[in-house]
Amino acid sequence: MQEQKIQTNYGALGTLVTVFFFWGFIASGNGVFIPFCKNYFDLDQFQSQLVDFAFYGAYYLGALGLFVYSNWKGHDLVAGWGYKRSIVYGLLFSLLGAVAMILSVQWGSQESGFGFFLFSFFVLALGFSLQQTAANPFAIALGDPSTGAHRVNLGGGINSFGTAIGPIVVSLALFGALHYDDASLQHLSLARITVLYAGVGLLFLLAAALFAFSKRVPSGIRKESFETAPKAVWALVLITAGLVACFLPVFNSYRGESDPQTLHSLEMVRMAWLLGALVIVAAGLAIAYALSRKNPGGWGAMRYPQLPLGMFAIFVYVGVEVTIQSNMGELLKSADFGSMQTSAITPFISMFWGSLMIGRWTGAIPVFQPGPRIKKSLVILVPLVAFGIVLLVNELAGKDMSPLHAYIGCVAVLVLAFLLAGDKPALTLMLFSSLAFAAMCIGLMTTGMTAVYAFLSGGLFCSVMWPCIFSLSIAGLGKYESQGAAFLIMMILGGAIIPPIQGKLADLASVGIHQSYWVAVVCFAYLGVFAWTVRRILRRQGIDYDGQIGKAH
Repeated sequence: MQEQKIQTNYGALGTLVTVFFFWGFIASGNGVFIPFCKNYFDLDQFQSQLVDFAFYGAYYLGALGLFVYSNWKGHDLVAGWGYKRSIVYGLLFSLLGAVAMILSVQWGSQESGFGFFLFSFFVLALGFSLQQTAANPFAIALGDPSTGAHRVNLGGGINSFGTAIGPIVVSLALFGALHYDDASLQHLSLARITVLYAGVGLLFLLAAALFAFSKRVPSGIRKESFETAPKAVWALVLITAGLVACFLPVFNSYRGESDPQTLHSLEMVRMAWLLGALVIVAAGLAIAYALSRKNPGGWGAMRYPQLPLGMFAIFVYVGVEVTIQSNMGELLKSADFGSMQTSAITPFISMFWGSLMIGRWTGAIPVFQPGPRIKKSLVILVPLVAFGIVLLVNELAGKDMSPLHAYIGCVAVLVLAFLLAGDKPALTLMLFSSLAFAAMCIGLMTTGMTAVYAFLSGGLFCSVMWPCIFSLSIAGLGKYESQGAAFLIMMILGGAIIPPIQGKLADLASVGIHQSYWVAVVCFAYLGVFAWTVRRILRRQGIDYDGQIGKAH
C-alpha cells in the first residue's frame, strides 16, 4: 500500500512566511537608519555601527540563552513550547521592541535618544532570534518532509523581498519624498518613525493573533531527546565574557570630552580592543576544538572540525554581508563617490539587498528539479527578472535608478558563476568567495560608479553563501546535526562585531571610509580558505565535497 503524502498546511504557511519578511525588512532598513542616526545624533562611524551591534548581538544572546537554559534543564525549550507558541512569543517580544522604538521617539533627545534607539533594536531582535529558532523547522513540519526544503526556500525568497523594499520604506518614513541635505537632518522630525513602527507593531500583533487563534496551525511540540554539551556551554559563555571585556573599555572611552591632541592615540587603543574581540571569537573556537579532540565528552557537535570552522565562517559571512552595506552610506557621502546626501542613498542600499534577492532566487531553482535545459534557461531568466523587480519597486517609490541600470553587467557575471558552479556547495562557495574577493579589490583600487558597482556586487556573491556554509558545516554530524545548527545560528554574532570594527577603522584619519573596505577583502579570503579546507576534511571523513554521504575517498 502506497504511503499517503502529508498535505501542506498552506494557511499556516502563508502566515509563517510573514515572519521571514519581517527579518529581512527590518534588518535591511538599518542601512538607511545608520547614516541617518550618524547625522541626527552627531556620531562617529563606529558609534553609528552600534545599530548593527545591538541588532545582531541580540540574535546571539537570544540563541545562547536558549541553549544554556536547554542544557541546564536537559530538554529543548523551543521544542517543549512548540514551534507555534515559540513564534507567538517571539512576535510579541518584537512587538515590545516596536513599542520601545515609539517611546524612544517620544522620550529621547538628540543627546540621549540614540541609547533608547539601540535598546529598542535589541529588544526587537531578541524576538527575531526566537522566531528564527522556531520558524525554519516549523516550515518543514507544515507538510510532507520530502518537500520541506521547498517551503524553507519560499520563506527565504519572501525574506529577500523584504530586504529589497525595507530601505525604501524606511527612507520614505524618515524623509518622505523629499531630499534633505545632511545639515538639515538634525532638525528633522522623528514623528514619521512613530507611524512606521506603529504599523510594524500592528503587523507583529496581527501575525501573533493569527498564529495563536488559528486551529489550522499545529502546535509543533516535539519530545525529542536533547544532547547536552556542558563544555561547549562554558566555552561560549567565556567567549561572551571576553567580548564584554573588550567592548566595555571602548564604550567607556566615549564618556566625557576627548583631548584633540591625544585623539589619535585613543582611536588606536579603541581599535586594538575591537580587534581583540575578533581574536577572542576565533581563538575561543580554536581552543574549544583542540580540547574536544583530546576528550570529546561534553563537547557535543564541537568535536567535529567542520563545525568550529563553519561557526567562524558563518560569523565572518554575516559580518561581511552586513558591514558592506552598513558602511556604504558613509562611503557614498565621500567626495570620490559623489558626495551624496543621506536621503539620496536609498537606491544603492536597496540594490545591495536586492542583489541578495537576485542570487537567492536563482539559487533556489534546483529545489524544483527542472530538467537540464529548463534549468539553464531559468538560471539566465530569473536573475534578470529579479533585477527588473528591484528597479521597478524603487522607481514606483520615486527613486532615480538610472545610475544603476548598467549594474546588469554584474548580474551577468553572477549568471556565469551559477552555470560554472552547478549545485556543488564547496565549489560554489570557493567560486563565489573568489569573485567577491576580486570585487572588493576592484572597489578599493577604483572610485566612482566602478567602485560602487564592485562593492554592491558583494551582495550578489554573498547571496548563496549561507546555505553552502551551513550544509558543509553540519555534514556528517549525525545525531549532533540539530545542535550544530543551533551553534551556527549563534554565529550571526558576526553582524554585531565586524561592522563596528570597520566603522572604527574608517574613523582613523590614516585609513578613512574607502580603505576600511579591506575588512571585506579579509573576510572573503577566509571564506575561500574555509571552502577549500572543509572539502578536504569531509573527504577524509568519507563524505563527498557536496556535503552528502557518498563514496569513500
